[in-house]
Amino acid sequence: MTTKTRAKSRILDAVHETARDLHTAGFIDKRRMREYDALCLAPIPDYSSEKIRALRTRHKLSQAVLASVLNTSLSTVRQWEIGDKHPSGPSLKLLNLLDRKGIEALI
Repeated sequence: MTTKTRAKSRILDAVHETARDLHTAGFIDKRRMREYDALCLAPIPDYSSEKIRALRTRHKLSQAVLASVLNTSLSTVRQWEIGDKHPSGPSLKLLNLLDRKGIEALI
């Protein structure tokens, strides 16, 4: 695996590096390596209605365009922004990617 991960701590970073070396040497299979990758990824923060609205405004997106980019419905984005619903799963990861990398990473 050549993916870069951000470890939660120096210990996890060392464990992940060791696991990556063992995977390269053939002692750890892909499935097990993915488990190590998941353990060492930084957690995705929650996005409040204010954060979602600010993110959308920062990137100058309408609710409809944001919904299209995230592959969700317009009503879902509206409900996120008024606080009736909260993003989870793939939508939460895509919001985090939009926040960190910008719209170009999603298009």
